[in-house]
Amino acid sequence: MLADTDAGSIITAAQSGVQWKYSLVLPQLLLIPFLYVIQEMTVRLGIVTGKGHGELIRIHFGNGWAWLSALTLIVSVVGALVTEYAALSGVAQMLGISPWFVVPSAMLILMGIFLSGSYVRVEKIALVVGLFEVFFILAAFLMKPDLGSMGRGLIHQPLGNPDYRFLLAANVGAVIMPWMIFYQQGAVVEKKLSKKALQSARWDTALGAVLTQVIMIAVVITAAAVARPETQAPSISSAGDLIRALSPVLGSWGALLVIGFGMLGAGLIAAIVVSAAGAWGLGEAFGLKSSFSSKLKDAKAFYGVFVVVNLVAGAVVLSGVNLTEITVDVEVMNALLLPLVLGFLLLIERKALPKEYRMKGFWRFSTWVLTLVVISFGLYMAWDVFHHL
Repeated sequence: MLADTDAGSIITAAQSGVQWKYSLVLPQLLLIPFLYVIQEMTVRLGIVTGKGHGELIRIHFGNGWAWLSALTLIVSVVGALVTEYAALSGVAQMLGISPWFVVPSAMLILMGIFLSGSYVRVEKIALVVGLFEVFFILAAFLMKPDLGSMGRGLIHQPLGNPDYRFLLAANVGAVIMPWMIFYQQGAVVEKKLSKKALQSARWDTALGAVLTQVIMIAVVITAAAVARPETQAPSISSAGDLIRALSPVLGSWGALLVIGFGMLGAGLIAAIVVSAAGAWGLGEAFGLKSSFSSKLKDAKAFYGVFVVVNLVAGAVVLSGVNLTEITVDVEVMNALLLPLVLGFLLLIERKALPKEYRMKGFWRFSTWVLTLVVISFGLYMAWDVFHHL
């Protein structure tokens, strides 16, 4: 679940902090139950049916809808990978290392991990790398935030401001991402978890949801503490911007160490997970063999998707295109895609699961309400964004 706080999420949370200080801490707290109920559905579907998200869409809604879901997945995956490579490139540049060395090297490392032949091994590597994200919590403590300002920020919610709504949408898309659903369901299928493991998987999901949001809140707090009232708030659109913003407080090397390691963890773990989500999702949607246990010659499409999405994302980063606004825009795009993705999730839960494993009573009501709130928000933001074009 730490993969939910990828490099794009971190940059979005940081920009939220410098622009709106502590106002976006409350939305981060409120996103915890939303994140949990959505992830719990994917876990339950994967464990009970033994099938991935794309495969269930293909079985219950046909090839056309499966291909549409695959298209939204690939858009989300490539967008996410661009933010991961951009973040790694930004940290490397602060150290004087060329992106032309860092990005291809990261691709080769990911390829080695991906071809290890064992999902359990891939997951263990990802978890170890993801532990570097704890550095963001350390950064929040080192910034010594003003608790009074934080309390006032929790109350101040400028929902009438379109810029605030735009960043709010970005934060929703930074936490609840289309590829996340494909990955979570694919992971439990890959691990062949039995129905007896459902309860423990729910606890893991709950812990992950809380930990994800603790990381996001820590970044918002860290960035908010940088935005002093007497100075103009810095614009944060890259890892380098965040490091420079924290340098006056933590020192140049302190900021580079704390944020550099945090970004390394966020970028690498997400690149692993996002690539897996794309490979699983496309394979499932098109009925192709897709498993880490498969050899390269037996699952060429599975491994081919991994190579292609990473090459495309890496090429975008190395092309020299201006990536200043792309990180937040990618997260907003995720929010706009959520109505389609979550709509399928709710319908599949009713169609694919045996009656005894479907949601019932208050749990069903609360899950539908929470999910429909996110869907409605995505639809509203789609109207809001296109209305102001």
